[in-house]
Amino acid sequence: MQNFTKLLSLIASLSFCWQADAIEVNKAANIRDTTTSIIGVNHIALSVKNLDEVLAFYREATDFELIRREKVSKNKDADTLFGHTDIAYEVAVLKAPNMLFELTEFKNNKDAPINRMPAQGPGMTHTCFQSPSEDPGWDKFIKAGAEPLSRGGQPIDLGGYGVTYGYAYDPEGNMMELEQLDGTVLSRTGYDKTWKDLGEVMWMSQVALATHDIERLMAFYQKVLEIQPYRVAEVADNLKLDEIADIDDMHILGGWFRLNETSKVMEFWQYISPKTQQFNGERDVTALGYSFSLEVSDIQKEYQRLSSLGLEFVSEPVKLGDFWQAYTRDLDGNVFSLRQTVDVDSEYSVRKMDISKLE
Repeated sequence: MQNFTKLLSLIASLSFCWQADAIEVNKAANIRDTTTSIIGVNHIALSVKNLDEVLAFYREATDFELIRREKVSKNKDADTLFGHTDIAYEVAVLKAPNMLFELTEFKNNKDAPINRMPAQGPGMTHTCFQSPSEDPGWDKFIKAGAEPLSRGGQPIDLGGYGVTYGYAYDPEGNMMELEQLDGTVLSRTGYDKTWKDLGEVMWMSQVALATHDIERLMAFYQKVLEIQPYRVAEVADNLKLDEIADIDDMHILGGWFRLNETSKVMEFWQYISPKTQQFNGERDVTALGYSFSLEVSDIQKEYQRLSSLGLEFVSEPVKLGDFWQAYTRDLDGNVFSLRQTVDVDSEYSVRKMDISKLE
């Protein structure tokens, strides 16, 4: 990214002092407080090398509905959206109860190496799948072939408050977090008990970014989202956390923005030990690994607003399928997009999918 001068100046005025009593945190803040037209996370995307293998893995583990699978080539709108000439890809779209999960195999990645993402990043290290503890998602992912990262081959009870946590890898080395919840914690996620009758007993909850400079990146997203973080933390000397990430003597800084009223969050980590390295270079929007979208109700307005702040988009908003979309990158080079449904009443809009019942 070449021209962030204006945005960096604005971010400097927001920079946090990483002390609990000096950070501007609003425990009640969520995306409904924004003055922008951003309404939440619409989808998590995963660029993969072998769509057949990865799709089979996630369908077995999650039982999410496959709503679309198609090949795209010789499409000028797709060329414009992704910034590639003669782009060709195959995409499979899975529908969780509260967002979309899109797996895409781009032809230009056929010779790209597969690299396992370390817990400390840098980049979008993972997303999170949540489930009731009585029907644990961990077991389903392991049965489907996930490779555990967390020690002991079982999720870890971090604090005795009704949640177990575990990290694992999919067949291409993409990390996921698996959380099993019970009691009052489960009810706070917005879990609807009727989902069980529909066979929907797993959902998705986060975008997780690991960065070398958490203050800078969170200040960036505070400008993008125009909401305050609702929580920050510093954690060290926690053996349970070491077990979850399979890292001894871990020391981390964390921060969170709430992207609905219940379970969806943007989560930020800076590993002090082991140190999160700075990413150098520019991630292609088709590169292997994770990206995500922020759904908006006025994409032209948000495109103009964020462009005026200094974000550089791959293209102006492009209509492709069910959505208007435009790709960009944050200060660390993480890829994300703006997305607006063509049909305001689309069943694939946050307005319909989100368990926070935004309307």
